[in-house]
This record gives sequence, structure tokens and C-alpha cells, in this order.
Amino acid sequence: MTNKMILEVAILNVIPGSENDFLSAFSKAQHIISKMTGYISHQLKRCLENSSRFILLVEWQKLEDHTEGFRGSAA
Repeated sequence: MTNKMILEVAILNVIPGSENDFLSAFSKAQHIISKMTGYISHQLKRCLENSSRFILLVEWQKLEDHTEGFRGSAA
């Protein structure tokens, strides 16, 4: 049996001018997501062509860790 991780891909369009606020908030939020059951890793990348666009990549052990555990979490 092969273990397959789940890759969540989220494109985040931030209101122009509020990028620093977003990065500050994400700095706090990443500590919450990294403690979730099934969390493996994450990366936040900023678009070079549009500085208000980010892509968030999160690896989960299984789909339910994201769809039920993370989305359903009070945190």
C-alpha cells in the first residue's frame, strides 16, 4: 500500500496595499495550521508579476485532514 499525501493549493488575492497586513496575519495563522492533525508542511509564495497575489501550498496526510479536520476546526 502506498501512502499518498494530499496537496491543497489556494490562490490568495489580497487587497492591494494590504499585503504587509496579510503577511503579518499569515505569520500567526501558520502556527495554527501547523498544529492540525494530518498536517505535513506548507509554503506561501508571492507572485512576482502581481505582488498582491499569493499561492499557498499545504500538504496533508489525507483529504479528511483538510476537509473535515482543518475546515471544521474552531481554531
